[in-house]
Amino acid sequence: MRKLFSSELSFRETKLQSVNLYSWFQFDKGKLSSKPSIQSPASIETLIKVADPPLLPQFKPTDYVEILAQIHEELETCKPDQKSSLFLLQFQVFRGLGESKLSLRSLQLAWEKSTSIHEKLIYDAWLKYEKKGEEPISDLLSTCHKCCQKFNLLDYVSQLSTESITEETNYPLQGSNMVYFKIGDDMVACDRRKIAALSSPLHTMLNGGFKESKLEVVDMSNNGISPLAMRAVSKFSLTGKLPHFAPEVLLEILDFSNKYCCKGLKEACDRKLATFVHTRQDALDYMECALELGCTILAAACLNVLLDELPAWLNEEHAVNLFSNMNKAHLSTLVGNASFSLFCFLSEVAMSVDPKSETTVLFLEKLIESATENRQNQFALHQLGCVKFLRKEYIEAEDLFNLAFSAGHVYSIAGLARIASLRGNKHLSIKMLDSVISSCQMPLGWMYQERSLYSEGDAKWESLNKATESDPTLVYPYMYRAAYLMKKQSIEAALVEINRVLGFKLSLECLEMRFCLHIALEDYRGALRDIHAIITLDPEWRMFEGRVPVGQMKVLVMEHVERWTAGDCWMHLYDRWSAVDDIGSLSVICQMLESDLPKGVLYFRQSLLLLRLNCPEAAMRSLALAREHASSKHERLVYEGWILYDTGHCEEGLRKAEESIAIHRSFEAFFLKAYALADSGPDPPSPAAVVSLLEEALKCASDRLRKGQALNNLGSVYVDCGKLDQAAECYSNALKIGHTRAHQGLARVHFLRNDRNKAYEEMTKLIEKARNNASAYEKRSEYCERDLTRADLHMVTKLDPLRVYPYRYRAAVLMDNHKEKEAITELTRAIAFKADLHLLHLRAAFHEHIGNVSAALRDCRAALSVDPTHQEMLELHTRVHTQEP
Repeated sequence: MRKLFSSELSFRETKLQSVNLYSWFQFDKGKLSSKPSIQSPASIETLIKVADPPLLPQFKPTDYVEILAQIHEELETCKPDQKSSLFLLQFQVFRGLGESKLSLRSLQLAWEKSTSIHEKLIYDAWLKYEKKGEEPISDLLSTCHKCCQKFNLLDYVSQLSTESITEETNYPLQGSNMVYFKIGDDMVACDRRKIAALSSPLHTMLNGGFKESKLEVVDMSNNGISPLAMRAVSKFSLTGKLPHFAPEVLLEILDFSNKYCCKGLKEACDRKLATFVHTRQDALDYMECALELGCTILAAACLNVLLDELPAWLNEEHAVNLFSNMNKAHLSTLVGNASFSLFCFLSEVAMSVDPKSETTVLFLEKLIESATENRQNQFALHQLGCVKFLRKEYIEAEDLFNLAFSAGHVYSIAGLARIASLRGNKHLSIKMLDSVISSCQMPLGWMYQERSLYSEGDAKWESLNKATESDPTLVYPYMYRAAYLMKKQSIEAALVEINRVLGFKLSLECLEMRFCLHIALEDYRGALRDIHAIITLDPEWRMFEGRVPVGQMKVLVMEHVERWTAGDCWMHLYDRWSAVDDIGSLSVICQMLESDLPKGVLYFRQSLLLLRLNCPEAAMRSLALAREHASSKHERLVYEGWILYDTGHCEEGLRKAEESIAIHRSFEAFFLKAYALADSGPDPPSPAAVVSLLEEALKCASDRLRKGQALNNLGSVYVDCGKLDQAAECYSNALKIGHTRAHQGLARVHFLRNDRNKAYEEMTKLIEKARNNASAYEKRSEYCERDLTRADLHMVTKLDPLRVYPYRYRAAVLMDNHKEKEAITELTRAIAFKADLHLLHLRAAFHEHIGNVSAALRDCRAALSVDPTHQEMLELHTRVHTQEP
């Protein structure tokens, strides 16, 4: 969704001219030019333009720690039926922070804590929607009982439905207890007392002062019920159960029960009708009836089907209007008190499909109507403001942003500043942001980034640099600086700048920019590497504002790159793998996938690299492709085992490994079994068992890339057992076959032998060899004196500001030197852009140490929102809680 909300402000760079990639393609025909040619650096420069950063339609509180702490505190004391909405709010906070795993866990908790059928249906459908990327492996995951419980839609309606009658029970109808209902020419005999007991109105009519109480025959011909339906009512009055009937008959009975307020009969009809809802059309046909007659179970059955089929019906006017025209009574029937959850989900899906659509607007308007507390209101107003801004409805957007900002959502000032700029008043935009910045004790990166959009000269550069300093994860400042340097014909400097962010965050936009820089340098191999990275992360990506499919661009660049043979590819893969060049390795594998080499093993290697690069969704996609292209059953079982292992099903993954070994003893099967065994079950396995499995793996045929990994892992097990000589031998053997990361294990052995100098030297070798070496600097810092440690950790933060250990170390040193304020500030700087348990834990401990109990408690609660089961955090929370006045 992020890319859909790009700013509508005009780009600040020159539009594409005739001398650029248009000459590479025949866009009108959609075909490649017959003689593709790469343009000069000067013409490539016109392609590098930087859009304003997107205006995010997300809940982004200024102090997310405070909000998470509030939610956690409320969860401790609230009623059970309030918990799910609080977890939904927590989900929105984590979504705004970009923490996908944490947000998904909060959504799961919202489902688990739901107390009504309505919430269960909504959150179950939402979880399924969030997990739609797992569709290629859904058949495999469905074999896991735990997974079925979590993500398969539960048939709530069938659970609620009554059982059909298998045999009739005859009650004698005699004497004064009899009453006959005349319907046309038919007479339906009923037990007066039983029929009267169905509701107060019927009791009054048949036993009260009405004339019907004196009659043996009551004319019901004009009451819209057939003799068949009336006989069913009579039978229900005797047995409490409804026989099987067609929906038309049940609707007659339902109408009767509604007229005469027969609650039990209505509920029985409601249940029976719910069993007839199977398709989307069924749901649409029955929904109106359910809402008008207040049939909650039928409405739930309809909702179940419609939510399950999202987003297929979002373009159907009748279906959308059904939801957008619901009044409070209808919503109460449909979802009880869960209307905010419903429209939160519907608007989320609508925005992902088309954020500019009228459907999105209608759902967001209902979301605002459904908000019951201030935080919900802030979020809903801001979201609709973003959509109105995207639709260029600036007056309405301004009103909504103003309301959200007044309610406390400070990020909405970004929308107000952009609207002011569009009206030509950049001075007002700067004034707005300066006001927000001055009111914050520690301004956030987005505030400086937004101010940079309206500043010029040195002021712009100052804002951009402060944005990066405050939040190094924001990609716009890097891209703007790189584009500026490119304009100044300093391509190498531009490349250095864009590499800063790509060293720790694989942004598709930044990869695209680096591709252009490589083209300008006529480094076509480097350009191809970035194209391959983009294709691996998102095969549907379109470059240059969506004009060019990435696949077409790859074809063009390949014309300028020497083709490698299969042997060349393996040689280059070894080189890149040994150099810890994960993106380079991805590129080689992409080229190998275009050959006749077995694809299963290549997709598997691709998934391993993607996990290293912290791209779990793309890694799972590659694993699914490995499974699809497996050349044998035993190979397929290994990939299925890894899929199960990576989705948290270690025991099931272990069984897959054992099945594979039973068919064929392979390296990968033993390697998988060693991994899965180490993590399965509550009790850790004996080191000897893991050693035995890794040794069996090493006896099997494999290439040196994987054997190096096995030797490295075996060395780690030996270190944990205290067998340092065997560990050193494993690491040394791994290094001999090019597994560069084994330097880290060997350094650990030297350190445990009390030889810090050798450990330091070993890590220096890794730093010199590895392309991505932030972790190597971090590890080396453990083996040197304090001054060198500070230098190494400074380098770590420079290379990868998302690594938290350097902040914790620097804060601990400051605390040791009795600089408590500076120590807390160091942690706060990192917490501002990374919701990390360890950072929050340490800051909570520091607050407790200086006697700031309320701040310590706040950090404890926020940390437990990140990981509710962390034992040390729970203990600290308990201790601090007892100190609260």
